[in-house]
Amino acid sequence: MEVGDLTTFAAVARCAGITKAAKELHTVQSNVTSRIKALEDEVGVPLFERHSRGVALTSAGMRLLPYASRAVALLQEAAANARDDGQARGPLVIGSMETTIAVRLPEVLGQFNARHPAVELVVRTGPTAELIQSVIDNEVDGAFVAGPIDHPRLKAEKIFDEELVLVTSRRWPHLAALRNETAPLTALMFRAGCSYRQRLEQLLVQLGRPSYRRLEFGTLEGILGCVGADVGVTLLPRYVVARSFAHERLVVHEIDASISRAPTLLVTRRDAFESTAMRMFRECLARPTLRQLGDFPVSDMFEPVAAQ
Repeated sequence: MEVGDLTTFAAVARCAGITKAAKELHTVQSNVTSRIKALEDEVGVPLFERHSRGVALTSAGMRLLPYASRAVALLQEAAANARDDGQARGPLVIGSMETTIAVRLPEVLGQFNARHPAVELVVRTGPTAELIQSVIDNEVDGAFVAGPIDHPRLKAEKIFDEELVLVTSRRWPHLAALRNETAPLTALMFRAGCSYRQRLEQLLVQLGRPSYRRLEFGTLEGILGCVGADVGVTLLPRYVVARSFAHERLVVHEIDASISRAPTLLVTRRDAFESTAMRMFRECLARPTLRQLGDFPVSDMFEPVAAQ
């Protein structure tokens, strides 16, 4: 099998279409089609099913994709290793949860850019489940996700300890009022795959509010702004809420440690080559650049929630 054919196959599978894959690979559609045809002739079975919206992997294609992805990644890492002369340069792609990039990483990224201007740093945000898959699929060099994580292909290093708190508007100074409220409740959350979303759902069951409406957001600012406007409640790290533009309109409530303890981990593939750029990024993480959490203006309104 040729590397070009496997690279094209993986791109078509990822894009679910010939046209999008051609754009990603900076080539023409006919070249993509011919490479897929050559690969299908070599393995002797169809790898894609064609339909009006694009293409979908056949069962054979699904079985081949992990091997193709690993082969392409291994060749890319071999080339990167050969080029790595101990100087931090070239691309470095880091994944991060929205909450982490908002307040935890800016100082780290600023320091890293100042020290290593030759590195082409890219940051991609997403929920934990999506970020983990991106690491496994070699789409990012490492990602900041919510722990705990236990995956045979990944290694995880704890970077931050987060305390999650229930965040409400000032209409809810105490959780007892929230428990006794009979009006419909709305939970504001990131899309499926977010670890904090799962914990919020668990907490609402503890509070005796198992029935609620879900409202999904793509940004942290959107969630906090709507909580401050009394649209609903959410669950976020205390550190993030304390630095929010909307903190004066918010109340945070301490919750049981079984839900509130949420370490942020940097996950990478166990078998991945660690470039000089990645090693230098780790060094910046180890430096004491992060400010300690200050006083939260409404911290006197905390009310612990006991586990049930």
